[in-house]
Formats: sequence, C-alpha cells, structure tokens
Amino acid sequence: MARYGSTAVSTAALASGVAGALFGVIAGYVIASHRPVGTVAVPVAAAAPATTAPAATPVIDDREIQAFKDILARDPGNVRAAVELGNRFYDAGRFSEAIPYYQQAFASDPGNIGVSTDLATALWYAGQADAALAQFDRSLAIDPAHPQTLFNIGIVRRDGKQDLEGAIEAWERLRAARPSSPEAQRAAGLIDQARQQLGALQRTASR
Repeated sequence: MARYGSTAVSTAALASGVAGALFGVIAGYVIASHRPVGTVAVPVAAAAPATTAPAATPVIDDREIQAFKDILARDPGNVRAAVELGNRFYDAGRFSEAIPYYQQAFASDPGNIGVSTDLATALWYAGQADAALAQFDRSLAIDPAHPQTLFNIGIVRRDGKQDLEGAIEAWERLRAARPSSPEAQRAAGLIDQARQQLGALQRTASR
C-alpha cells in the first residue's frame, strides 16, 4: 500500500523551504504513513497486530540529524525538515524523540493526514494511548474514512484501552467506508476475534 509519495529528499532540497512530507508504506504493527529510512521495513502482523512497538533498524545518522535541525533553526515552519527528523527517530525506535518533530510539522500543516497518522502512531508506541486516540480523532477530522486511521483506532482501543466494542466499531466503520482497502481486509479477521473475545467475557460475567 503506497498512498503517499516515497522518494527521498536531500538536505539541499529541504533548505529551499519547500514544504511537504514523504509517506508510503506500512511501517509497524499499527500502520504509519511514511517510508522507513533504513533498508529493512517492519511488516504488519496481518492477523493480530502486537501491542508493543515493532523491531527497529538503527538508522540514525548524526550528521543528517544536525543538518535537519539546522534547517529548522533557520525555518521553524519547514514541514519537510520536521517530518524527516520525526521519521528518522521513529524508524530507529526512538518514538518519544520523534513526537515533538511530528507535532511541529502538524502545527505547521494541520491538514496533513500523513503527519497526523505518524504522530498518533508514535504516541501509541511511546505508551500514550489516550494521546494517540486524540490525534487519530484529528486525522478523522481531515478524512473521516482514512483506512490507516480507522484500523489503528481499533488496535489502540483493543490493546491500549481493552475496549473490544470500540475496536469493533472502528473496524466496522472501516469496512463500510473502504471495503476494498487492505486495512479493511485485515480488519475482517480482527472483528471476528474481537467478537469471540467479547462473547467469552460476557459468558464469564453472566455466570
């Protein structure tokens, strides 16, 4: 799945002040929007996405990081520089460090659903389920049928809030809105699992 662009950019291009962000493949057990910087992409668990963060490939280049920081020091509203910093920390598994850069990018470009999705995903992997859900709500304000967002809400509801009914609701909404999307196809099996779990809990509670 490659909804967004996926080509790399140079620091020289960033210095020109061109705003925008690069997004593309699935990059974790909840779905992020950007293409990982390293050579190894972490696959999505199709049947039962994990609650913990995906294994990360260390890809931090201190010289690149400093170059992007220098650009932001000169131009705090440079969305692309902020996103590139967020992406590099995200792909290295340093989610807490990615968050402020995604926040900076989103503040400058609040209609950018790719940035919003990656910010929410980083918040989730940093252990901030409520903040992640709040950011996913901002994504839905941009695109109410965004498949990555609806899929991810179900994961966070299920695994972060133990809210099976909320997870089912998000995944059903996804299937109704984007039935042919890969996310909707994965959600079908997760809905069946969640309903079985919910039924078992209800039977136990009634005894």
